[in-house]
Parts: sequence; structure tokens; C-alpha cells
Amino acid sequence: MENDSKEKNNIVKKINDLVTGNVLNNLVYASMITIYFMFFNMYAVFTETEIFTKKIEEKETNVMKLMIASDIHGSAYYCLEMLDAMKKECPDRLLLLGDILYHGPRNDLPLEYEPKKVIKMLNEVKEKLFCVRGNCDTEVDQMVLDFPIMADYAVIPCGNRIIYATHGHHHNVMTPIPMQPGDILLHGHTHVPAWEPFGNENLYLNPGSVSIPKENSAHSYMILEDGLAKWKNLYGEVYHELML
Repeated sequence: MENDSKEKNNIVKKINDLVTGNVLNNLVYASMITIYFMFFNMYAVFTETEIFTKKIEEKETNVMKLMIASDIHGSAYYCLEMLDAMKKECPDRLLLLGDILYHGPRNDLPLEYEPKKVIKMLNEVKEKLFCVRGNCDTEVDQMVLDFPIMADYAVIPCGNRIIYATHGHHHNVMTPIPMQPGDILLHGHTHVPAWEPFGNENLYLNPGSVSIPKENSAHSYMILEDGLAKWKNLYGEVYHELML
């Protein structure tokens, strides 16, 4: 009987040791699992934060570069010069402010007045273009151009301001589009570069003319990028800049 009791006690002790060992092993295992998932979750949080931060930085640096030109008036020579400047500038879009093909009865013929060549050159880069209608642009012009040119104006967000882009023969500083304080009026038509305040803290901008500049101004265009407007001649030389 005494031997049986000792054997029972030994068995119980072994069982207790085994259970205790399993519990300890389970506790160690559970702790390891907990630590693993804790570090995994921390890594996931840090990774997601890093990705989110990168996306914000990319969004902040991914600013559209806009090239703005006006009043080509059918000049194949200056249209080619403008497109050469566009290749160097690498803008996201080229905005044309009207008067694309016809020279207009009030103007002298521009250098190399060949509207058919202008049509071909512009149609080849149609994906880069958006336009507003000038007073010299007609339905016939739209028939031969593969991109829309008949809109009266376009609206362009610029930070916390709005730019109204139009040709200028209807809407200008004398007869502006209804605007809020701080809005910007951008147009061509006059063939004279401009950066003038008017109205209620409004601003009037004009890139000048590509082919028939007036008042001794340069054959020119504008670049708008990250709120900075630059006026350049067709050689790419900056002659004025303005933070909007």
C-alpha cells in the first residue's frame, strides 16, 4: 500500500510538473506571439505613415506647369518658335487664348502667314492644348482643328484664387466677367503683355502676342507654375515674373 501511495504521488508530481511546464511553455509562446504582433503592428503603422507622408509630399510637389500663349494669327514661323519653346519648357498643357489661324483685317500679315501649316503643327500636339475663342476664330477654323477652340472662357484654380482665361474682346478690365475679390483675369487680344491690378484686389494678366506684338513688346508667352507667373520671349528669357 505504501509503495502504491508513493507511486501515485510520483505520478501526480510528474503530471503537475508536466502541466506546469506546459503552462510555462504556453505562457512563453503566448508572450512571443504577443511581442511579434505588437512589433508587426508598429511596423505596419510606421509603414502606412511613411507611405501617407510620401503621398502628401508627392501631391505637394506634383504641381501643374501651364504654358500660356495668344494671338498666333496664322504665322507658321512663330507657331513653330512657340512649339520649340514648349518642347524646352515641357509644360503639362499649353493654353491658347484665341486668334489662332486668321491674321485679322486690322493687322499686317505676320511672318510666314500660312494657316495650313499652323493647322498641321497644332493638330500634332492636340493632346497638350486647350483653348478659348478669339474674335478672329470661326466655325470654319474649328472644322480644320482637332481640338476645341470655341469656348468663351476657361476657369483655372490657382491656390486660393480663380483665373478666368478668355480672349479679351468681350471680357476685359472694362467689361470683366463677374469676379470675386482676388480673382484673376487672363486674356490676350491686345498683343501687349500686362500684369496690372484692377477692380477689387483683382489682377489682369496678358501674355502678349506670339506673332504680332505691339507697343515694342517681345514675341512672348507666359509660364504659370506653383503660383509663379513668368513672362518670357520666344528664346525662353524671362523679362518679368510675379507671384500670384
